[in-house]
Amino acid sequence: MKITSVELYISAVRQSQYPIDKLPEFLIVGRSNVGKSSFVNTMINRKNFARTSSKPGKTQTLNFYKINKDFYFVDVPGYGYAIADKKTQMKFGKMIEEYVATRKELKRVFMLIDFRHKPTDDDILMYKYLKYYNLDVTIIATKIDKIAFGQREKYKNIILNTIKLENKDNLILFSSVTKDGKKDIYNEITKYLDFVED
Repeated sequence: MKITSVELYISAVRQSQYPIDKLPEFLIVGRSNVGKSSFVNTMINRKNFARTSSKPGKTQTLNFYKINKDFYFVDVPGYGYAIADKKTQMKFGKMIEEYVATRKELKRVFMLIDFRHKPTDDDILMYKYLKYYNLDVTIIATKIDKIAFGQREKYKNIILNTIKLENKDNLILFSSVTKDGKKDIYNEITKYLDFVED
């Protein structure tokens, strides 16, 4: 897939602000500091388009990135941080729930998990939450370059044994450093687009 154009189309906090052009959308979720910004930047071939924050939980909106005028990445606030107060966490929860519960354009969720660590209770809860809404999920195991090649099968099995993937769901090993997994993710995206890539 050749990336020809990228724009932050809108940062939305409610349904009335979502794009109305009916393009396919791919939701990106993950714990704070799992590497969501690096993931987005790698996938769109831009260095600092999605900003990495040193402050967990800084993203407080649904960021719609329009790519090639063909589809959107929808980046949501990271989960699992304790800095935000309960009221703010509840607001985030409602904002995300409104999106996943109503959005017909949402085709697939890319759920990022740090490959180096066993999935947390928050990761398991998020997966179950997405399945409650019957969403198709691809688990993206980030930072695989930090694990020796010979050890990767072991770490992969830890994820698969902790999060029991359902039928249409899959796991892709990914690194924003080596670009491993990037082509596989593009292949997932093109399944939902109206054209076939060369």
